[in-house]
Amino acid sequence: MDAVTLQLILGRATGLTALKLRGALRRLGFAQPGIAAAEALLAESAASLENLGLPAAASAWLSAPERALIDADRRWHERHRIVLIDALSPGYPPQLAAIRDAPGVLFVRGRAATLSEPQLAMVGSRTPSIPGRRTAMQLAAELSRAGLTITSGLALGIDAAAHEGALAAGGRTVAVLGAGLDQIYPRRHRPLAERIAADGALVSELPRGAAPVRWSFPRRNRLISGLSLGTLVVEAADDSGSLITARLAARQRRAVFAIPGPIHNPQARGCHQLIRDGARLVEGAPDILREIPGFTAKQDDMTAALSRKRVTPPGTRLDKGHKILLDALGSESASVDMLVERTGFPSQSIASMLLFLELQGAIGAEAGGRYVRLWDERHG
Repeated sequence: MDAVTLQLILGRATGLTALKLRGALRRLGFAQPGIAAAEALLAESAASLENLGLPAAASAWLSAPERALIDADRRWHERHRIVLIDALSPGYPPQLAAIRDAPGVLFVRGRAATLSEPQLAMVGSRTPSIPGRRTAMQLAAELSRAGLTITSGLALGIDAAAHEGALAAGGRTVAVLGAGLDQIYPRRHRPLAERIAADGALVSELPRGAAPVRWSFPRRNRLISGLSLGTLVVEAADDSGSLITARLAARQRRAVFAIPGPIHNPQARGCHQLIRDGARLVEGAPDILREIPGFTAKQDDMTAALSRKRVTPPGTRLDKGHKILLDALGSESASVDMLVERTGFPSQSIASMLLFLELQGAIGAEAGGRYVRLWDERHG
């Protein structure tokens, strides 16, 4: 049996962690098992596999995998260029391999090597304030320029802002999904997912067809923190799911960072609690870069990276919506309300797009909440 078929079969074995997979193969006599050794598991009965330490659901599947389903998986993966990384392979992300419940197989769309690069997780509220969204985008851009890959969960709010900030800076970003790679959630983030996959990666431990359900997102959070050298919480209420990611990071012995906020802002309470519990207080990117264990950057290089302004020539990286908004600015400054009237776009979408264009160096912010186009000045 070829390696891809074995990976696809293992990828559908519910509850199969890297630790349990390696343990079962060692008990079968494989001292340093590779993916080819996994074929030996398929010759065992479900009862035997459970005796080897595998979960009941995984044992039942491995003893009688549905070949028609695996064939369909293979066709879909080949069509969409999905890469499978199993925990027995040298290409498995080393940061993730260090956590106890790392998955046995990862499904990746995009640049799989991104998963082994130095990463910082950025998470927070799905309904952030405008300053919170701006902070997430700006920090993601600065940290990207300093050499970190930004990892988040493709959710609304801070997650999306973190991905956007990294993309705006020309950096890489990783989106960890709580569903199969064919089930992008939320649906409105499909265009964002395409941009992430172009030079970064979409990753899931769940196979094709796995729908986004409530329990899958807390489990996804352990991968966000597990892939990363540290986790930054930008805004979070005191009952936010982002706190789960931060606490998982702490259990995984990874650095935890939090940005303080106004004491009357309920979205700051979760961050304040994390700081009371020992998270590092962050006021800017250098606070993170100095503290991340395992990530080194010379101070001079860091300063240069954070001071660089990226200016992208018109039309080279902008999608249709951003081009429309840039054209709507014209030659005079305009407010968000004016841009809503000129484009018909919702104000929330315009606010996010303006942040992206500002980070690209395409526009500048003026006093009174107005924006001015800069490319005409810089590119004639």
